[in-house]
This record gives sequence, structure tokens and C-alpha cells, in this order.
Amino acid sequence: MDSSDLNWRNTDLGARVRVALWLRDEVGVGSTFSKAALRAAISGTEQVDRRMRDLRPAGWIIRTNLDKPSLQPDQLYLEAIGAPVWDREHRAAGLRQISARMRRDVYERDLYMCRRCGIGAAEAYPDEPGSRARLTLGRVSPHAAGGTAATEGFITECARCNERVRNLAGLQTDSGQVWERVKALPARQRRELLEWMIADVRPLTLIDYAWGLYRQLPGALRDGMRSQLQELVDSRGGGAAE
Repeated sequence: MDSSDLNWRNTDLGARVRVALWLRDEVGVGSTFSKAALRAAISGTEQVDRRMRDLRPAGWIIRTNLDKPSLQPDQLYLEAIGAPVWDREHRAAGLRQISARMRRDVYERDLYMCRRCGIGAAEAYPDEPGSRARLTLGRVSPHAAGGTAATEGFITECARCNERVRNLAGLQTDSGQVWERVKALPARQRRELLEWMIADVRPLTLIDYAWGLYRQLPGALRDGMRSQLQELVDSRGGGAAE
């Protein structure tokens, strides 16, 4: 294809390629844009928002107001351009054969919690006030090429963990500080942490499962369950073991 045809206005191109070209040429790295502007530019295309999200696994970093609190709900921020998906050799970059059913199955299996840091969907990051977790799927072995599309090959990750694990992006933690924290742990917790390191996953505990299931309830039912638990805790004198 002639380079002059690589224009986001060219309707012969796929929607993901057109979105990428529009972001590159009309938005630019370090700039914000709105979902409405994207839909207006790539008009007549179904699920154009999803085509934009399909760029993230190809290394494109597109922040939402959950990742970047200064953004409005309809705003997004182009932080980095990844693989040039407009080039034929990169057209399939980041694309995975993940059906909506498979994505839902993985999320439900992992109780809508990041299996790396343990944060739940839409929960606030303790070290980033105002920034809330957005969940995605990551490979169990993120640096392995290819791999199966079966649910066993994927885990639920928050967008922050997904980007850091896959791209080694973002601020790198000082290893000396981490080691001081590790050494300060009691012996039992050191052994437990070592197991997590070997598995490269934080296992879910019984309380994690209870929390994950609770988070999936509608708001009204969550309110009722909080009241029930409050009554139970109060009746047991602070929740002491039976």
C-alpha cells in the first residue's frame, strides 16, 4: 500500500488501523482527546471504542480518568505510541483471540481482582489517591511468545500491573528498598512471599474470595450484607472466633 493511502480518513483500512493513525496524526503523544471526537472521526464504525482498546496490548498506552484522575470521564490521554499497526508486518500486533465469554470466565474465576497486586475492579490505588483500577487480561507468562487462548493461559490484571509486567514501563522500584521490606517480614510471611514469587501470582485467600463475591453483588444487596455482617460482628463481641 502506498504511504499516501495510510491516512485515517481512508475507509478501506481497518478500524484499528484508522484509530491508530488518527491518534498519531491528530492527537499526538502527550495530548488528551475525547471519546466523542474519536467516534466523530471514525464515524460509521461499530465498537470504535473497542478498536482503540485493542491498541493497548500492542504497547499503546492510553490513560482514562481511572488511571489519571485529572481527566474528565469522557477524556483520554495518549501517553505512548506502541507498535505501528498501520504497517502490514505489525497489523496483528497485540491481537489475541479472546472471546467475550472467555474474558468473563477469567474475570469470574479471579473474582474481578488483579492476581498480581490484589486490587479489585474500580478500587482506589493506596499509593495513587484518586486513581482507580481498571481490569484487563494478562498472560500467565507475559514474555512468552504465542501461547494458548485457553483460560488457563490468562489471569486478571489491573492495567497498571499489566503495563509494568509486559512492557517494564513506568517508574521502577528501588530493589534495595524492597529487600529491606522483605527482610523485615516475619519468617512465616517470608516463606509465603517466596511461594508467591515462585508462582509469580498472589494466591487468593478465603477472605479474598468472600470479598470478590461481595463486590459482584448489586449495590442494594451489598448495603444489606454490610448491615448483616455488622450485626453479626456486634453480636459476637467484635467478631471473636467461635
